Amino acid sequence: MLGTPTASIAIAARTQVRLADGTQVVAPHPNRIIYANDPPHRELRIAADLPEALSRADVFLLSSFNVIQDPTTLETRLAQVRTAMRTLPADSLVVFEDAGYHVPALSRRVRDEMVWTVDVYSLNEDEMQAYLGRTVDLLDASAVAKAVGELHALVPAPTLVVHTRYWALAVGERAAQLRPSLAGGITMASTRYRLGDGFTADDYAATGAMVPGAAGARAATEVEALLSGAVVVPALDLTDVASPTTIGLGDSFVGGFLAALDRR
Repeated sequence: MLGTPTASIAIAARTQVRLADGTQVVAPHPNRIIYANDPPHRELRIAADLPEALSRADVFLLSSFNVIQDPTTLETRLAQVRTAMRTLPADSLVVFEDAGYHVPALSRRVRDEMVWTVDVYSLNEDEMQAYLGRTVDLLDASAVAKAVGELHALVPAPTLVVHTRYWALAVGERAAQLRPSLAGGITMASTRYRLGDGFTADDYAATGAMVPGAAGARAATEVEALLSGAVVVPALDLTDVASPTTIGLGDSFVGGFLAALDRR
């Protein structure tokens, strides 16, 4: 169910954007702007054969509710998915990837549904800070540990995953099992960041052999020590990438995360 944006704009580091009120914003690092506002995304129609497909599913990924703008449509889609999920095998794993909502008021409704529905609730640094209503210094271990503790109280899913440009962490019931998946997500997203769409398995392996960023590695070690039960994997050192690809990194993280799952 992972949605594909209809338009994306890559933003290079130090790009300057002047807003309508005259304010000038300067991008501190490579980033992107994503537009996904077409009717198919807003309606997010559910395939009729989803229940049958889920009856054979080992892993089920949920996402894309953020593009719905009508509360009635949202309730209908949530009910359809809830019904379809009754066919899932008892040992299947359900993962939800959060996102930025076109109608922020609908975010809480989806969160309240997903925390009791899924095994793993995943979100990025922007979404974490939106829930908390403040910015978080991602390299300050004390601030991160406090923020993740508050976030897990707001999003009381069995396992919470947070992925950022410096590290990725898991906390909760399955955290100890997810270290390889966190590394897989980081490696996949980093490979896309380095090489764009056209990379190979060898490129992925080469990315995996790269060293972690020093600041992220230090923060990861310190957060693990402070946050009980957390598993934290540092992101890789990508400071020398001349032409980074900043679009699709979240999707790439999720794909790499799922691909590295040990379902034995």
